[in-house]
Amino acid sequence: MNVARSFNNWRKYRKTVNELARMSSRELSDMGISRSEIEAVARGAVSR
Repeated sequence: MNVARSFNNWRKYRKTVNELARMSSRELSDMGISRSEIEAVARGAVSR
């Protein structure tokens, strides 16, 4: 994996974590996500 791809993956991960963290617990629950799963969901978004 090259440096540019790694950096872009990191940015996508951070953006996803930040967006999910700003949501209310109710909004997360509606999507089937708990607060403890935010980082795992973000990692999944990067691996797609």
